[in-house]
Amino acid sequence: MTAIVQVILVVAGAPLLVGMMRQVRARLEGRAGAGVLQPWRDLRKLMRKQPITPDGTGWVFRMAPLVLAATALVAAAAVPLVSTDSMAGVSDLFAVVALLALGSVALALGGLDTGTAFGGMGASREVTVLALVEPTILVSVFALSVRAQSTDLGAIVGYTTEQPLAVVSPVSLLAAAALAIVTIAETGRIPVDNPATHLELTMIHEAMILEYAGPDLALIEWASAARMSVLLGLLASLFAPWGIATAGAGIVAVLVAVVALVVKVAVLGALLAAGEVFMAKLRLFRIPELLAGSFLMALLAVAASFFLA
Repeated sequence: MTAIVQVILVVAGAPLLVGMMRQVRARLEGRAGAGVLQPWRDLRKLMRKQPITPDGTGWVFRMAPLVLAATALVAAAAVPLVSTDSMAGVSDLFAVVALLALGSVALALGGLDTGTAFGGMGASREVTVLALVEPTILVSVFALSVRAQSTDLGAIVGYTTEQPLAVVSPVSLLAAAALAIVTIAETGRIPVDNPATHLELTMIHEAMILEYAGPDLALIEWASAARMSVLLGLLASLFAPWGIATAGAGIVAVLVAVVALVVKVAVLGALLAAGEVFMAKLRLFRIPELLAGSFLMALLAVAASFFLA
């Protein structure tokens, strides 16, 4: 039941989160903004357009949006966003990270399949970021799993709800800092990438999807928003699990957890959008240094978890 609730929340709320973040950024920059519902309007407009497939592309190009969206949906159901009663096997740390990596690799292959310079450039940069982001997610969350004696994300979140003081431990602080940095990189936000840019020399995510149009582009845009919602929700559940429902909780507890999740993700999204106003995008060759620093913090968190165990 809770998995279905989580999927519905992500499906409906992911574009609203993007719209809210754009609105926050617009207000801080002194603009009126297009409104919170604008991403949904954009998706509706794209869905009404005719799908176009470039000459020379194959099934990899056509399947990439479907794989990206499918992995986002499965991750939304598996990650403990509303309840710790997670899906057996799928909610394992390694399974969730593999799902996220599969979606990124599929999109990179779709960009390569076009045979264009921008598609290959974006795919190359995406894989470079992916090679640094995915290990950091694994190691940082693994540091939290040591004290929970399980790599199941639901069990990790459940341990934190039972031991709230663990949130302020050195392990949690180091892991939170590392996971926050890689979340920014995984979702393609400033300072790693700029989702609003159209400058070819700086594009990462946008360069891979230049050849997509119509429903395929709508699916990619929605899936990217869903992945960001899931990652922000995971960050909130791991380090601020208050309000999340436990296994076997009633309808009232689930409703409270839904409200708590919406508030926490909205706050994280607003903070991320506000930070982008005051930060500049890093040069491409400085991005690996930032991600390597986050990986080092994750390693320190693992070392601290075994030392304090």
